[in-house]
Amino acid sequence: MDRIAALNEILTQNPTDTFARYGLAMEYSNQGDLDRALAEFSILTKATPDYTPGYFMAAQTLVRADRTADAKAMLTDGIASARRTGNLHALSEMEAMLAELG
Repeated sequence: MDRIAALNEILTQNPTDTFARYGLAMEYSNQGDLDRALAEFSILTKATPDYTPGYFMAAQTLVRADRTADAKAMLTDGIASARRTGNLHALSEMEAMLAELG
């Protein structure tokens, strides 16, 4: 069974599995299926707003999809999540990316 099928199977049994949802989004992103990746990141960030890595990877995917304004908004939300959760590493990465995007 391929990774996407395995992750979908996990999500069929437990749709709120944060790590499986993140993994599925990353698999789609790595395969270049940006629309599906972004759909999964959207589900992830709505269901688990304090899962900070989801915002950063979603923002990177949005940049790859030439959606810079949306990436900036995602980073702003991610920075808020990082502050809420005390994730200083993610905070600094997202602030740096936001600065690079202008």
